[in-house]
Amino acid sequence: MVDVFAAGAEQVVFCSDPASGLRAVIAVHSTALGPALGGTRFHPYAGEDDAVADALRLARAMSYKNSLAGLDLGGGKAVVIGDPRTDKTEPLLRAYGRFVESLGGRYLTACDVGTTNADLDVVARETRFAHGRSEVLGGCGDSSVLTAFGVFQGMRAAAQHRWGSPTLAGRTVAVAGVGKVGSWLVDRLVADGADVVVTDVDQAAVERVLARHPGVDAATDTATLVRTPADVYAPCALGGALDDETVDVLQAEVVCGGANNQLAHEAIADELVARGVLYAPDYLVNAGGVIQVEDERHGFSFARAEAKAAGIYDTALRVFETAAAEGVSPAVAADRLAEQRIAAVGRLATIRLPR
Repeated sequence: MVDVFAAGAEQVVFCSDPASGLRAVIAVHSTALGPALGGTRFHPYAGEDDAVADALRLARAMSYKNSLAGLDLGGGKAVVIGDPRTDKTEPLLRAYGRFVESLGGRYLTACDVGTTNADLDVVARETRFAHGRSEVLGGCGDSSVLTAFGVFQGMRAAAQHRWGSPTLAGRTVAVAGVGKVGSWLVDRLVADGADVVVTDVDQAAVERVLARHPGVDAATDTATLVRTPADVYAPCALGGALDDETVDVLQAEVVCGGANNQLAHEAIADELVARGVLYAPDYLVNAGGVIQVEDERHGFSFARAEAKAAGIYDTALRVFETAAAEGVSPAVAADRLAEQRIAAVGRLATIRLPR
């Protein structure tokens, strides 16, 4: 059983509406920097414990991501238990929206695995605190564009730190997963002059990339891809992509991708250091999407959000330099920088303002 109180979250809300079939968990990890922003994941969890554990883990990651991105936002996450292909209905989404509204703005929701901009449009009919909506309704639309842009900026920073030049031109980049984020990333890499090799469990996704970029090569599967000689490995599919077996055979000098929770366990970060592999922490480099969603709160401007996401380059360089100076992994350095900002800026709330 999950020990909710030991997880360090400020608030955990269980949401139930039997008539619509809604079973959801909202976890607010921290509001030290501002309202807790994090997406809504719709997934057929095996049980409530799995759902709660995932919500707590993801909410904490969002606190760190939002802090390192320089946003005045805390971290939260929601999970809906169910199969998004069969269980997602208008009544369920609207019931969920009412629970989000009941938190009065402590939690701001957006898209995640299993939810779309169109889903958030429905949720927004019941709450003021749903973001990542469709462009036609005034939202920011598909956030995968700036997610990929941020990953590309992180990769440029890694190239600068490792090879002394912020370009991927002439470098081989192995991209695992060419869905929305991965395919946008391939576009950026090809334009920069990189040699790209891709794979995906969805062969149609691979074929779409190859049709757009005939010079891109394809590996049969991820196991083959990680063994392919490359300069950079970019996990852009599921979490846990970097496990012990993968690290043992990995050929790349740099790991930088868009997938969340890439490290199968914390010790992987040290294993990568021991093997001389430079790891760009996932929540640092894939923050372009949350930057895009946050900008929607101010009347969305793609140019403004893109300029903010470009700052991922400088932040990544700072993380790499801090890690080298302090003799720790980039994962530890990123955590420390995020925690320092949460503590330093978060304490300002203790300075009372007149009402």
